[in-house]
Amino acid sequence: MSKKVLLFLAQGFEAYEASAFTDVFGWSREAGTEPVDLVTTALRPKLQCYWNLIVEPELPFEQVKVDDFDALAIPGGAGAAGFFDDAYDERFLDLIRAFDEQAKPIASVCVAALPVAKSGVLKNRKATTWDLNDGARRQQLAEFGAEVQDRSLVVDHNIITSTGPATSLDVAFMLLEMLTDYENVQEIRYNMRFE
Repeated sequence: MSKKVLLFLAQGFEAYEASAFTDVFGWSREAGTEPVDLVTTALRPKLQCYWNLIVEPELPFEQVKVDDFDALAIPGGAGAAGFFDDAYDERFLDLIRAFDEQAKPIASVCVAALPVAKSGVLKNRKATTWDLNDGARRQQLAEFGAEVQDRSLVVDHNIITSTGPATSLDVAFMLLEMLTDYENVQEIRYNMRFE
């Protein structure tokens, strides 16, 4: 039975960041030595991403069962587009806590580290997030109890955090490696023409 990743989409999500996960895990099914499925969910039946793309998630949030998934992936987004309305919703924060309680990987890109931290699971753990705008988002991350690192990608046990859209593919490949192995990632990178 193949492993499954739950991709949580918040209103105002960054489409590029989400597409890194959909493409890497899509290619894992096409060319990987160990395929991993990906299922999208959201608190809403239809979402508008930061750059206006409209998306309908596959699985209604109320039907999500943590035991059905091996990892959680979270693209970031823009506060001005409503990202934190969904990302800070207590139902989603509870989901993050449930994945962490089972030590399942949680992969976040850019400001998606903030709901992970707000849930409490990053307290006294290393993490990073968006570093521009005078470090305002990093300050928030610190206020939530994380040990902020000045690096583009940080892994602390089961949690991956990163600084922005350019790190999306690195995060997706790192998550895939956590779920499978290095050789599988290299095969997919080769087929996607990174190597």
